[in-house]
Amino acid sequence: MFRATFWLTLVTVAGLALGFGREWLLVDAWGAGARSDGFLVALFVPEAIRMTLAAGLLSSAALPLYQQLEAMRRPAWVSTQLSSLLLMGGLIAAVLATGADLWVRLIGPGLAADARHTAASSLLVLSGVVPLLLVHALAAAVGQAQQRFLVAGLGSFLYNLPAVLLLLLRRSATDERSLAWAFVVGAVLMLLSVLPLLWHGGWRPWRWRWQAADARGLYARLGPLLASASASQGLVLLERICASLLGEGAITLVNLARKLVNLPLVALMSLNQVVLARMAQLGEDLVARRNALRLGLLLTATLTLPAAAGMIASAPSLVVLLLPTGMAQGPLPMLLAWFACVIVFGAWNALLARYAYAAGNTLLPMRYELAGSGLNAFALLLVPALSGIAGIAWAALAGCLLTAFLFLRRYALLADPLMLRLPLLAVLVLAGATPLFAFVPGVWMQMMAAALYGFAVLLLLGRWSLKAAREPLARA
Repeated sequence: MFRATFWLTLVTVAGLALGFGREWLLVDAWGAGARSDGFLVALFVPEAIRMTLAAGLLSSAALPLYQQLEAMRRPAWVSTQLSSLLLMGGLIAAVLATGADLWVRLIGPGLAADARHTAASSLLVLSGVVPLLLVHALAAAVGQAQQRFLVAGLGSFLYNLPAVLLLLLRRSATDERSLAWAFVVGAVLMLLSVLPLLWHGGWRPWRWRWQAADARGLYARLGPLLASASASQGLVLLERICASLLGEGAITLVNLARKLVNLPLVALMSLNQVVLARMAQLGEDLVARRNALRLGLLLTATLTLPAAAGMIASAPSLVVLLLPTGMAQGPLPMLLAWFACVIVFGAWNALLARYAYAAGNTLLPMRYELAGSGLNAFALLLVPALSGIAGIAWAALAGCLLTAFLFLRRYALLADPLMLRLPLLAVLVLAGATPLFAFVPGVWMQMMAAALYGFAVLLLLGRWSLKAAREPLARA
């Protein structure tokens, strides 16, 4: 588990680093204003689909089904799903392309007319990435069944590479249409990299097969997952709508904060995919699956809390060092600190959901995630209008906490002493970072204090996790 997580994390780091570089270069080239906001609005739907798939939506549904098949049945199953996903991707692309102007108006109602027109033309091109992303996700699931995590993990790196190269070469001369085509080229590179995984899974381009029962089986598993993912991305959409109404550049600030908090936590996506594959292999062994979940929760806490605490403590300095000049004087540092708190609790929810996915239950996580999303959406309608841009992160935190509570109660983990101590420890660690954020002067002094604090938290959690992992799990 640890070796696979390490290598998958390594390639994911490279992909997310390029993704952050893409955002940095975009702001450096065009500024945090209407032009950047417009392109981010155009990119929203394709990026939402890509990030949802990268987080394991299709893998969570397809992996258990694929592993349950006999070896002779797998080629026909892969061929069926490939045909079905190409058809679905084509339909989604057509809907995005034909209604580009309406989508832009929905996602960015506060955009100026010129920015809205440019965003619609960019979305017309960007819609072409959707079928390629779906096929890549299917190939990644087949690769995970073969324990080949590394190739699928390169997807984000290849996707971002052409856009980063274009922005590096042309800087402010980059136009929106060329940048949109760079993302299409990146999606093609993603697909080409995973074709060997489909080949090893039994796919042959000259043998097209269709088994309606296989397609229905996958979509039956995908349905609840799509509902959960749609709710999650709907919240991101609502965030963008709220931000577009808070003034020019607010969409860019929210997007930058989201990108920054994801950078130190890349191991989570890797860990989640590896733990899911492990729990799916354990089958009906409930005790072993719960132990794998417990270990995953401990590792998640060890990864997230030091990173989030260090990010809170050094948020103003990180903005000064990592982003173009002048952004530290705005609300971005505070927004970044609050989003760091969201990531801690959201990471636990992702792992708790995969415990149900491994058993083929995609309905239970959907219900709990929809409950959390409902609270988040309700808060988004009220809080940002009263508190400003920081209210977007507060609303997300409220939804994460509700979802986590529902999962822990359903799995009867609230009786486990570990589950009682973890949230309390998280609150204490995150609150302890606040004085460094507020009172330590100077960029490098603050960075040094934040690094020391994060390292101390890592040592404390590492020692405590080794001890807690040996404790017996409370019985339901």
